[in-house]
Amino acid sequence: MEMLGAILELGKTILAPISEYYKYHRSIDEHMKNLKRKRDDLECKKSDIESKMRAELLPRKKPKREVEFWLQKVKTINVEIQNTEQEAERGKYFSRMHVGKIACQKIQEVTELIDQSCGFGESLVIDPPVSYGDELPTRALVGESTAEITMEKIWKHLLDEDCGRIGVCGMGGVGKTTIMKQINNRLLKEKDKFNHVIWVTVSKAFDVIKLQNDIASMLHPNPLKSEDETTRAGKLYAALKEMKKCVLILDDLWNAFPLENIGIPEPTSENGCKLVLTTRDAKVCDGMNCKTIKVELLSIKESRDLFLKTVGCDVSNIPEDVVEGVVKQCARLPLAIITIAGSLKNVVDVFEWRNTLNELRTSTKGSAHVDAPVFKSLQFSYERLKDKKLQDCLLCCALYPEDYEINRDELIEHLIGEKVIESMKSRQEELDQGHTLLNKLENACLLEGGSKYFEIKGILEKRRFVKMHDLIRDMALQIAGAKFLVLEDVPNEEEWGNDVEKVSLMCKRGSKFPDVSPKCPKLSTLLLRGYVNIIPDSFFVHLHGLRVLHVVCGKYNSLRSLPNSVSDLKHLTSLRFNCYDIRRVPSLAKLTALRSLDISGRYLEEIPRGLEMLVNLRYLNVDSSLKIQKMMPPGILPKLCQLQVLKLPFFGLEVNGEEMVRLKKLECLEGAFDGVKGFNTYVESLEEGGPSHYIYAVNQKKPASQLGVAELGERVILSDCNICLLPKDVRALIICEVPPCVSSDYWKKGVWFKGCQEIEYLNSYFYTFSLQSLEILHLSGLKNLKGLFREEKVAPVVPLGTFSRLKQFEIQFCPNIKKLFPPGLLLDNLEQIDVYGCEQLEEIIGGAEASDDEVEEEAKEIVEIFPQLRKLILCGLPELKTICSSSNVILCDSLNSISISGCPKLKRLPLSLHLIDGELSSPPSSLQIKIEKESWESLEWDNHDMKMVLEPLCQFIKWDTSSSQSQLKK
Repeated sequence: MEMLGAILELGKTILAPISEYYKYHRSIDEHMKNLKRKRDDLECKKSDIESKMRAELLPRKKPKREVEFWLQKVKTINVEIQNTEQEAERGKYFSRMHVGKIACQKIQEVTELIDQSCGFGESLVIDPPVSYGDELPTRALVGESTAEITMEKIWKHLLDEDCGRIGVCGMGGVGKTTIMKQINNRLLKEKDKFNHVIWVTVSKAFDVIKLQNDIASMLHPNPLKSEDETTRAGKLYAALKEMKKCVLILDDLWNAFPLENIGIPEPTSENGCKLVLTTRDAKVCDGMNCKTIKVELLSIKESRDLFLKTVGCDVSNIPEDVVEGVVKQCARLPLAIITIAGSLKNVVDVFEWRNTLNELRTSTKGSAHVDAPVFKSLQFSYERLKDKKLQDCLLCCALYPEDYEINRDELIEHLIGEKVIESMKSRQEELDQGHTLLNKLENACLLEGGSKYFEIKGILEKRRFVKMHDLIRDMALQIAGAKFLVLEDVPNEEEWGNDVEKVSLMCKRGSKFPDVSPKCPKLSTLLLRGYVNIIPDSFFVHLHGLRVLHVVCGKYNSLRSLPNSVSDLKHLTSLRFNCYDIRRVPSLAKLTALRSLDISGRYLEEIPRGLEMLVNLRYLNVDSSLKIQKMMPPGILPKLCQLQVLKLPFFGLEVNGEEMVRLKKLECLEGAFDGVKGFNTYVESLEEGGPSHYIYAVNQKKPASQLGVAELGERVILSDCNICLLPKDVRALIICEVPPCVSSDYWKKGVWFKGCQEIEYLNSYFYTFSLQSLEILHLSGLKNLKGLFREEKVAPVVPLGTFSRLKQFEIQFCPNIKKLFPPGLLLDNLEQIDVYGCEQLEEIIGGAEASDDEVEEEAKEIVEIFPQLRKLILCGLPELKTICSSSNVILCDSLNSISISGCPKLKRLPLSLHLIDGELSSPPSSLQIKIEKESWESLEWDNHDMKMVLEPLCQFIKWDTSSSQSQLKK
């Protein structure tokens, strides 16, 4: 009987899942109908929320983080439902059972999403944090007395309540911009004076729309979308009117204008706002009703001091009259002094100095836009370069718009296309030579360097740029003469000269591309910027000598297609289409000389035809989520075996891992693999090192438990393909639906997995040796994550050195994890911890269990943890009881920011300060603590004086419990 009972129990165990799956199979049609109805309800809710959010998105407001995350979840589940419907249509028996089960799960998830949307509260938006402005890179002030006097005059007027408009005028190159950059940075340091500082460079080609855009781009969110100038002015006015005590700086203004035409409120003592402009023409100051301050030329002594400082070497062996003569030729103008002295850096040969003075005295060439003495000094600096590569590089910079910040990498690609930089064995060698050329031009004071952050494909990337002073640009164009044609619009056919070699056309707003067919046999470079209407097919018919063609359009004014005649430009080596609305690119099959191809467009419909013929390609960038194609067509990539750089989107275009194995020369790879199996195949093929820069995205289509499933008829074969390889030098690991906005410094060697919600432990999914090189780890939406590492009783929990290089750690919406870091991990480099919405989390660092032979009464040694920690965010953690054990402390030395909210059970904040003569040292002045008042009062402290010392640094906040609960249900 016992055996019979066991058999019956076994039968029940076997039949139960079969019965359950049969039920799914039988009711699949009903489940799919219910799922469709639920999805329609969700879409209606999504539409209502988006409409309400748009109405609430007034200037200076932004969507709540939980609302953005919810909308992203809706987008994701819609894709998953679409995949489920497609699988249901195939109609296989076992597949129908599986689809029935998935449909039930999706119905439940959609229901939860609809419920969550009811918890957003009355408003869907929040006010953004106060933005004071951006610090600007600048040289030290030149001419201490003259510049300081001017600066103090400007500062005095800024603090004068009765002075709303200030005009700073002076000749080109006298230092107006440098002085105002110093003012800008001083305002940012003395935040008690003004709330906001906005800097905009205007330049010669004044355009209302451009100026409105430039000002609006400094506001968050950007209030401008309409194309109508008057409507835009109204929206900009409303946004700026909210910004009390704001300083608006307009640099290099050439024409006066009424403020109301742009949408700039009148600066008054009531709103505390100021308008400051710089200009070369005092009449502009008068036209703008400004209090005018003139920037004077340097004194003779200041000129000499600046010159000798820039030369940077001992010139005691050079006759004084020669040195004084060269300085005199600089005409007391800072720009001329810096450029000429830059050309003589470290020159100690007296003959060379005499020759320099003679050349400066005999040079008489001038320019319509540049004063003769200034032009002479700038031209001399150009000729002193002597190296033709440097001279050609400088002239190429003049093809870009005035005051344009030219991205270094983009410029180097251009120089490679122009053959200023010859082809080398590797792309890195070409980049090295390009940066060397630009550094030399910066050192010669002919280019100005800088850097700024851009968000590219969700990645915060710090990009270096070079900028050309407009006087140097005028000089370069004068030297280039008839070989260069740089205009604001397309000239008539008769205006295209036979000798022209390089053309740059920067469209005026609203200009249409004329029906012209220029005949320029020597034309090798053509740059088109800003055109919106169709380029006629006849335009390229006679331009067979083109080697470089770059077409750049704005986000809201963009070409949709290029003429078919582009297909016949057989000599092209560099082709770039950076057009937001580009839909179609003509066939590239004949362009076999191409070495660089860059296509950027949000709406690109398909991969260009003939791409497989471009066997000489070294650089390929398709920065577009294709509307139709989801996979790179098979057979193309293996033929592009010379590729050194391959950049593809993270959404909408995936590559086959087995095909990627053929690309042995890759030095840079960004793109999405079609699944973990293909990604594993590619990583296994990598020789030591692999690409030096990579961002791998894996758009996983199946749960981790089903990876590697192969269907053969009605049989299902499971493999162990869910074990995922990682490159040995990986620095960033992201597992979430959408990559976070992080610095590209960390992303240079990164892997992003989209999905993977069934992961329970990292060390059961990834080979853990790779985790030793991680610098950033971001986990989001992993519903089944129980811990970072599976605890083992026999072997050590984690390999030695795991996370030893980790700098940023972020985890959010992982509802089942209870402990983050196991005890014993060395986290000495960790700079940022961000934990959000993990409803079961109890500990940040798990406490080690005491063994039987330990004596409880024994005093525990105090251990400092997180010595490099700068930022700690703990938000929406209802079960969090402790950050670390009582024997651990976090020293405040490096901390800048602590934010704790929605953590009602947290009782100990393990902060510590040094003891000096028995007294607590002062905390860092930059430290800010954001916490709920009630939570702060309930905290327990290791040292009773800590609370008193830290409380002045607190900003007490409120935690919205209703919205937090809706988040934690995710």
